[in-house]
Amino acid sequence: MSTSDQRQSQTEPAAAAPGTGPTTAPGTGTLTFGLNTFGDIPADASGELISHAAALRAVLEEGVIADQTGVDVFAVGEHHREDFAISSPETLLAGIAARTERVRLASAVTVLSSDDPVRVYQRFATVDAISNGRAEVILGRGSFTESFPLFGYDMAHYEELFEEKLDLFVRLLDEEPVTWKGRHRPALTNASVFPTTEHEHGLPTWIGVGGSPQSVVRTARYGLPLMLAIIGGEPTRFAPYVDLYKRAATELGQQPQAVGMHSHGLIAETDEAALAQHFATYKTMMDRIGSQRGWPPLTKEAYLSEVRDGALYVGSPRTVAEKIARNVRALGVDRFDLIHTAGPISLEARRTAVELYGTQVIPMVREMLAESDGTARA
Repeated sequence: MSTSDQRQSQTEPAAAAPGTGPTTAPGTGTLTFGLNTFGDIPADASGELISHAAALRAVLEEGVIADQTGVDVFAVGEHHREDFAISSPETLLAGIAARTERVRLASAVTVLSSDDPVRVYQRFATVDAISNGRAEVILGRGSFTESFPLFGYDMAHYEELFEEKLDLFVRLLDEEPVTWKGRHRPALTNASVFPTTEHEHGLPTWIGVGGSPQSVVRTARYGLPLMLAIIGGEPTRFAPYVDLYKRAATELGQQPQAVGMHSHGLIAETDEAALAQHFATYKTMMDRIGSQRGWPPLTKEAYLSEVRDGALYVGSPRTVAEKIARNVRALGVDRFDLIHTAGPISLEARRTAVELYGTQVIPMVREMLAESDGTARA
């Protein structure tokens, strides 16, 4: 098997939970639904922030709930700062794997630029074995850069590091001896990497992109699935990136793979409850990050605009389902992931959101899309 082979099994779906079924999406494959978290430190019942250790245990429990309620993918991100608990996604995913049966387990994202491709592959291949083939990795450059100085990397090489390490990682997907040379990592000569997986095309791998055309084309060049981080603004503005990805893949001799999107949101029993629970904590998170990056404080008006027309999915199950269905249809994506944690939102609100997403939102979206597809065919 060579890296030029089409990676047609990169996005094989997990078995559906009883009463749900994969829905044929307007894009290239089967529509799947995920939940993402970066391990934000939540508040307990008294409103106090919990410890990093307790926050990690909370994410583990949310992964178990996701598995039980029919969510297809549970993905955890990587940060190296005080307000987030997850710095070692693979370790946490291994713990979730031991307590779940069907949900796929992913990173969201793995900052490949400040890590070693061989070690990343080994760690995720190990999670894949523990979970009986349910692991996948989403690789990215990282919008948070704390890991670069922490692990001794120069930000001046930000782009070059990712390009070089991605090239090596893609070669590892063949699971055959690798000979490779770069500038920022020791060369490999006929090196074998273990453990291998039981997948025909190696570890299922996506590339996460925040909106750079160059990154979209690079993903197409490697023949990997594309995950779009849509965290602000009108989601349909990303439609040209979906089109670019498919055109570039075809022109480069690759088979276009699945396209996914992830966005922030929260689900509660009513719109009012969701907005009340989400705004303050989302503002806390955005203002903290904004103070470091020069953004103005988030206003209530701007927030409500994002909920109404932008990239926030906040509301009752029906409200959120209608918005997901509308944007999935408009963009023609094959996967939608909801980032269900934002700042110090309560543990209870988070768990409720996970349950409602799996038991109500996902079935509603599938039904809405099936109905619209039937109407279009009539």
